[in-house]
Amino acid sequence: MSRLTLSRRRFLAAGTTALTTLAMPGILRAGQAPQFTHGVQSGDVSAQGGMIWTRTDRPAKVMMEVATTESFADARALAPLHAHPSNDFAVKRLVDGLAPGQQVFYRFTAQDLTDVNAVSEPVTGTFRTAPAAGQSVKFAWSGDTAGQGWGIDDDGMLTYAVMARHNPDFFIHSGDTIYADGAMQDEVTNDAGEVIWKNTTLIDEKRKVAETLDEFRGQWKYNLMDRHVLEMNASVPTFYQWDDHEVVNNWSDSKDLTADDRYTEKSVHVLAARASKAFHEMTPISYAPTEPGRVYRRMSYGPMVDLFFLDLRSYRGANSDNLQTERSEATRILGQTQLDWIRRELKASKATWKVIACDMPIGLVVRDGETFEAVANADDGDAKGRELEIAQLLRFIRDEDIRNTVWFTADVHYTAAHHYSPDRAAFQEFAPFWEFVSGPLHAGTFGPNALDMTFGPEVKFVKAPTEAQGANLSPAEGLQFFGLVEIDGDTEQMTVRLMDRADSELWSVTLDPVKG
Repeated sequence: MSRLTLSRRRFLAAGTTALTTLAMPGILRAGQAPQFTHGVQSGDVSAQGGMIWTRTDRPAKVMMEVATTESFADARALAPLHAHPSNDFAVKRLVDGLAPGQQVFYRFTAQDLTDVNAVSEPVTGTFRTAPAAGQSVKFAWSGDTAGQGWGIDDDGMLTYAVMARHNPDFFIHSGDTIYADGAMQDEVTNDAGEVIWKNTTLIDEKRKVAETLDEFRGQWKYNLMDRHVLEMNASVPTFYQWDDHEVVNNWSDSKDLTADDRYTEKSVHVLAARASKAFHEMTPISYAPTEPGRVYRRMSYGPMVDLFFLDLRSYRGANSDNLQTERSEATRILGQTQLDWIRRELKASKATWKVIACDMPIGLVVRDGETFEAVANADDGDAKGRELEIAQLLRFIRDEDIRNTVWFTADVHYTAAHHYSPDRAAFQEFAPFWEFVSGPLHAGTFGPNALDMTFGPEVKFVKAPTEAQGANLSPAEGLQFFGLVEIDGDTEQMTVRLMDRADSELWSVTLDPVKG
């Protein structure tokens, strides 16, 4: 067991000085001192540093310190930031200039802007920078938080606690980070009228669909009321991407809300703009100077792992029959700029493993009524519609001999392992690869979905509700899933494990890297 791991565990065990501070910020209020309302977060960690985040309850000057000891004996003060109403009192910044493979501790303190003597108690968090050569890497991934009306009950969002116990270096949230279109009630009943679930924690913003900016912000605040989410955020960096429910179900620029009586705001463009602002305010996602609202990005986590976060939502065309035979505005799923970016970045990568974090699966059929929501079009034939861009990317990976690409995704609310091979495919101009699916974290469980054979997927494992169990199972049914990935520092082998909320290993595979 490494010294770094022990240090982090001792830090997290200090409940009265660390996690209790995060989970119960109201206790810390003394007089008119500011308080931190929703804990701390870190994210987008590299070998040199990472993003850190917090939120206050009022305008405040937020002081920040970073240290390599949990006692903060070697604390280094960072330039303060101001929590301001324009960003809903959330602040985040990049901590840089750190050493690889270092356990880092950070601390926030808030000073009231109208009374310099009113100073909060500190809140603290920790993360580990990406390693140098020869060090193993472990990460978790999943998606779908607080969906289909299943909110915070007395047990809380337990899957977060289970993931945190594995002490991952980071967590990939693969989208549907909130359910802005998922209004909740205090109780959920079955067809017989029996209460089967109680949302014991609920706020007004979750009782309706999100339309205003404050309502979108409220969706994030709700998730940050869960004690397990708070505790994991304090110790595990999260790399965020988004999918549709951050705005509205099956969202694209062409989404028509005219007939949806839940919405008084009928412009999906207005909703998407507000959702994007809340997303970037409330998460430690890094800034892209040329496109500050951009979600797709590349993050390097040491010499063995490069992470490529795709955005299949922001640049897509309208959902359709998805059978177009020529690329056009109607067939966009990545968009040309993002497609050019991912090809360029993959080619430039020197990492052993190229982890492609995609917010939707490639070969699973995901419908939107009579149209198609994801990539696949259910015709099992040559690439058409949105499959054209994916085919172009897969062909490029083969032609440029880019090795060890592995895809990770969520979206469909069950867990599965898919192997894609040209030997089984209608479109054959690509090299075999794996796609792993996990989720939900805390939402209804569905599936399994049908496969489209355009890219030759084969199900190696699946865990989903049986026909007798039905659909939209509550988290209490136990079919909540996450994945664990471990890359050995010596052999560089990647082991992928599919896990459930009981922390049972459902299936695993170890992949050998292909060396040049």
